[in-house]
Amino acid sequence: MAGSSSAAARTVRDIFHSMEYGPPSASTAAAQAWLDHHSRALGMFIEGKLVRPADRQTRPLTDSKGGTVCSVVCAVDEDIAQCVSSAVGGFEAWSGLSCYQRAKLLLRFVSVVGQHAQCVSELDVLCCTAGSSSSLVRLVQYFTSWAQLRDTLLPDWIPLGVVTVVASDDCSLYSLMLKVLPALAMGNSVVVVPGLSIAPPALLLAQLFMEAGLPVGALNVLTGSDASVIAKVIQSPAVSYVTYSGNKQDGVTLCKATAGMGVPVSLSVSIGSICPFIIFESADIDSAVDEVIDAAFKKKKEIQWVLFVQECVWDRVLSRLKIRMEGLKCMALPSGGDRALVDAAVQEAQQQGATLIQPCLAPANVDQYPPTVLCGVAASCPCVVTPPPGPLLPLMSFRTHTEGITLANHRPHGQAASIWTEDLTLALEAAKSLLVGSVWVNSHSFSDPALPASGHKDSGSCTDGGQECLYQYLRPSSSSSLSRSSPVCLDYATFGTSASPAVIPVGSDPASTPKVYQQFVGGKPCKAESGSSVAVQAPGGNGVLAYCPDGGRKDVRNAVEAAIKVQPGWMTESPSARAQSLYSLAKVLEAKRRDMAASIKAQTGRSLEEAEQEVELSVARLSDWAARCDKAHGGALPVPQSGSAISIPEALGVVGVVLPDGKPLLSMVTVLGATIAMGNAVVMVPSQKYPLPALAFVQVLQSSDLPGGLVSIITGRRDQMTAALANHSVIKAIWYWGSTEGCQYLQYTCTSPLKTLWLHSSDDEEEEGGGEDGGMVWTHPHPSLLEEMWRNAVQWKSVWIPTA
Repeated sequence: MAGSSSAAARTVRDIFHSMEYGPPSASTAAAQAWLDHHSRALGMFIEGKLVRPADRQTRPLTDSKGGTVCSVVCAVDEDIAQCVSSAVGGFEAWSGLSCYQRAKLLLRFVSVVGQHAQCVSELDVLCCTAGSSSSLVRLVQYFTSWAQLRDTLLPDWIPLGVVTVVASDDCSLYSLMLKVLPALAMGNSVVVVPGLSIAPPALLLAQLFMEAGLPVGALNVLTGSDASVIAKVIQSPAVSYVTYSGNKQDGVTLCKATAGMGVPVSLSVSIGSICPFIIFESADIDSAVDEVIDAAFKKKKEIQWVLFVQECVWDRVLSRLKIRMEGLKCMALPSGGDRALVDAAVQEAQQQGATLIQPCLAPANVDQYPPTVLCGVAASCPCVVTPPPGPLLPLMSFRTHTEGITLANHRPHGQAASIWTEDLTLALEAAKSLLVGSVWVNSHSFSDPALPASGHKDSGSCTDGGQECLYQYLRPSSSSSLSRSSPVCLDYATFGTSASPAVIPVGSDPASTPKVYQQFVGGKPCKAESGSSVAVQAPGGNGVLAYCPDGGRKDVRNAVEAAIKVQPGWMTESPSARAQSLYSLAKVLEAKRRDMAASIKAQTGRSLEEAEQEVELSVARLSDWAARCDKAHGGALPVPQSGSAISIPEALGVVGVVLPDGKPLLSMVTVLGATIAMGNAVVMVPSQKYPLPALAFVQVLQSSDLPGGLVSIITGRRDQMTAALANHSVIKAIWYWGSTEGCQYLQYTCTSPLKTLWLHSSDDEEEEGGGEDGGMVWTHPHPSLLEEMWRNAVQWKSVWIPTA
C-alpha cells in the first residue's frame, strides 16, 4: 500500500505506473471534533438550537468503509408540532426585517462559513456527500444580492410563509442549499427535512446560520424522518410550499403521500438522471475523451452518462479511450448487493453484441468493479435505459447530427447534456434542440447559482437557480393566500369513470332535439369518439339548451397526436410571427363579437351588456398576450468563471387545461393566449357547466391562421377529462381549475411520467359573480398574476460555453 515504509523508497515513476492510492491528503480533525462535541449523537435543530430528546429512536450513519460516523435522532409528532410552531414565529420575525437587514445577515453568514470552511468540507467527506465550501459561499453570495433587491425588482410579490425543503439520502449539500437559500432570501422561514447522509452538514449549517444572527425559528431541521413523518409536517396548515431534491423514487413517494393536502409540491430529480455526452466529428477528440473519463469514472456521480460518438470519429475515440483507461483502478460500488446488478447488466449487453473496454478484469471482491465502457450497445439495452449503480459507460454511435440529437433526446430524463464540437453554430443548434435543462459545450458538470435550469421530462417540475427560481418561493401580492384541505378517500383507479348524465346518440333526429355541438380537434370540428353527447341545461334549469360531445380518452389521444405534429414548428416560429397570429385571432373574435355575446348570454343567463363586456375583455386579453410574445426572453448571464452563459426560455410542449366555470370565454382566451404565445400547443376542456361559449369560439379558431391541431377544445365530464389528460404520457403540464378531489387525483397520478401542475381548487369560490376561480380574477387581473401565468408556460434552459 502507498504510504508504507516500502512504498517510501519507490520512485515517482513506479507509483505513477502502479496507480495505487496514496494517504489521505487532508485529515478530518475539525469535523471529528464537532461530532465529538455532540457525543456523535446528533439531534434536531429547533428554536435556534440543537435538541436531542432522550426517548427518541436513532438511526446510525456509516461511512464508505462501514464505520459509524454518528447517530441521528428520529423526529416524532411532538417534535414536528414544535418545529412548525417555531417556523411560524420565525417567519414573522424574518419577513418583518427589511431587505437590507436580511441581506446584511446573509453576508455575515458568508463570513461565518469561511471561518468554518474546513469543518464543512470535512463533514461532507465523512458523510460521503458532494460539496465544497467555495461553491457554498458563491451560492450564499448570489442569493444575498437577491435578498437585497427583492422589493426593488419584485415589488408585486410577497413570500409564501413556511417552506418545507425535503432531500433524499443521496442528495448533495449543494442541491439542498440551492433550495434553502432562495427561500430564505425571499423572506420565508424554512423547515429542512434532510436525508440521513446529508443531515450532519445540514445541522452544522443551521448552527452557523444562528451564529450569523438568523432569527430563531427562521431555519429548522427535522432529522431521521421517513415519508409518513414528512407527510405529517406538510399536513400543518402553516406550511405553504414543499420542494424536494433527490432521487425520483423518494420524490414520487412524497407526491403520493401529500396528495390532497392543498399544498404545492415541486420536484428536482438531481440524482440518477441519465445524461448524454455527445462527441461530434468536429470535436477536439483528446479533450473530449479526457473529460468523459473524468465525468464517468473519476468524480462522485449524481448522474449517469451515456456516450454518443459520430461514426466518422468512432475509431479515433475508441483508440484514445483504451489509452486513457490504462492503469485506472477498480472503483468501489455503493453497496455489496450492487455487484450482482452490474455483472448482470454487463453480461446482457455482451449477449446483445456489445464489446468491453476495461483496464483490468473484474476482481473477486464484490465491493469493487473496474471502469467499463460498453461499446456498441443498443438504445433499448437495459444498461442504457436503467443503468445499475457502478462504473459503467454505455457507448453508441450515430451518423448525422440530427440522429445524434434524436438518440440523446430518447431518454426519460432531461437534466443535462454535454456536447463536444469546435463548430459554434452546431453547438448552439444542438443546445437548443436537446430536451434538457443544462447544456455544457466542450465541458461538463459546470454549475453556478446564476444559471436557471428547469427539470425536463422526469428530471423535475421546477426551476433551480437564477432569478427564475425565486418565483416558486413568492406569490403575487394581489392573490389570495393558499387554501388548505385534507385528503379524501379517493379510488384513483376509478376516478372519472362514473356513469354519464343524460346522453343521446349524435345521430338522433336534430328536429326533435336541441342543437348538437361538435368539439374541435386537429383543426376541424368533429364528433366525440364515444358517439354520445351530454345535455347542457338552460339557465335556471329550464330545460335542455343544447347537447355537447361527451369527450374521453380517445379524443384526448387524437388531440395530442395532432398537437405534436404542429407544436415543434410553432415553437420555432419567430415571436413576431406568433404575435401576428394572436393579433389576427383577436381581430376575428372582434368581428364575431355579437355571436359570442349571444352565446354567453344564452349559456349563463347574464345580460347582453355583461356578455358584450366579456367579449371586449377577451379581445383585449388576446392582444395583451400577442404583445408579450417577444417580451419573454433570456440572455447572457454573469458568472464568475471564464466563459459565456446563456439562459433560454422554452415552451413546455403540449399543455392540458381544465377550465373554470367563471367567465367561460374570458378565462379560456386568457389561458389559450398564455400557452400558445410561449410556443406551446394546448388541449382545453371547457367548463362542464358553461361549455357553449368555448364551442362557439371554434368558429373563431377556424377563421384564424393558427396551425390546425395547435388548439383543441374537447367537452365532457370534468373528472373523466381530467383522468384522460393525467394519463397521457406526452402531455407535459396540466393547468386545472376544479374540485379538491381533482387536485388530489392529479397530484397522486402525474408522477410517471412527471408532469408540471398548476392547480386551483374552486370548490369554495363564487363561480358566477366576480369571475374568481381558485384565487384568479379574470376581469381585472393584476399584472403579477399574468406574469405568473406565462412563467408557468415556459421552462428554462442554461447553456455554458467556456473560453480558452
